[in-house]
Amino acid sequence: MIRTLLALDGALVRGALSLVLAAEEDIHVVGEVGRGDAVERALRAGRPDVAVVDFDLINETPAVVGPATAQPCPLLVLADPRRARGLHGVFAPGRTVGILASDVAPQRVVDGVRRLARRESVVDAELVMAALAADCPLTARETEVLRLTAAGAPVAEVAGSLRLSCGTVRNHLGRIARKTGARTRIEAVRFARESGWI
Repeated sequence: MIRTLLALDGALVRGALSLVLAAEEDIHVVGEVGRGDAVERALRAGRPDVAVVDFDLINETPAVVGPATAQPCPLLVLADPRRARGLHGVFAPGRTVGILASDVAPQRVVDGVRRLARRESVVDAELVMAALAADCPLTARETEVLRLTAAGAPVAEVAGSLRLSCGTVRNHLGRIARKTGARTRIEAVRFARESGWI
């Protein structure tokens, strides 16, 4: 029997997946949580063989992906391919992690739970490609400009700090805006922070 914990954000999805897993003879759902701060506690209390975890909940509780014990529970991470930035952060030494898109068919999750219980890999190629595509497109100089801008420095101060002209700084900010799809500097900073680029 594969003891499984569900740590998913939406009650409807969590409940539906719980029913799907419970219908399998070899899988037993030992717990369900819907908040990031409850995941670690549920992992300790339920002692699951596999945990199915929403990527957004992991972002709320980063310690969940760390190797907390000598035999950490494998994680099957479900993530939205459109928000795959930072997915590489779920991989930790000593931790078996599988990744699937959050919109896969329920049977893929069932198969993923079984494979992770056997310590086999579970990887969604579409999700990996989305995560790779989300790597930082900014140059090192653009990152420096954006980091100083995020700290509240005006164009003249950024230019002085980096020994550039004000026009060059504005050009960098324009390229940053195009690369991030932002309309303002504030949007560019927010996007870059959410993406883990600065």
